[in-house]
Amino acid sequence: MVRTAPLLRPAASTLYLAAAVSWLGLLVHNVADLPGQTLASPETLYPTLVLAAVLVLLGAGVRRLAGGLLLAWAVLHLVGGAILSVLPLPVLPFAPEQSVRHYSFHVLYGLTQLPLLVLALREVSRSGPRGSTGSSTRS
Repeated sequence: MVRTAPLLRPAASTLYLAAAVSWLGLLVHNVADLPGQTLASPETLYPTLVLAAVLVLLGAGVRRLAGGLLLAWAVLHLVGGAILSVLPLPVLPFAPEQSVRHYSFHVLYGLTQLPLLVLALREVSRSGPRGSTGSSTRS
C-alpha cells in the first residue's frame, strides 16, 4: 500500500506573505494597466480593505474561516480578475484592451494569485471538521 505524506498546514506568516503577493498583483495590475488608478481608487481600496479584514481574522486565530476566505479571494482574483476580465465577453460592462501589454499584466496578476491559492487550499484541507485539529490517530 502506498502512503502519501499529509499536507502540512501552512504557517500563518506564510499565508500573510502569499496574501501580500496576491494583493501586489492586484495593485500592479490596477495602477499600471488601468488609467487613472491609485491605491485610493475604489477598484483597489475596497478589495484591500476586504483582504485586511480577512487577515485580521487570521491573526485572531480564526484559521478555518480565514483560510476559506483567502481561498475564495484567490479563486475570485485568478478566475474573475486575471482570466475572465481580459476576455472580450459581451456580458462585461467594459471592453478590455486586446493587446500584448494588457494580456501580460493579466498573466502577472494570475501568477501572483497562485501561491495564495495553493496555501489557502492546504489550510482549508487541513482544518478538518469543526473542533478538529486536523490530525489523525490512525497509523
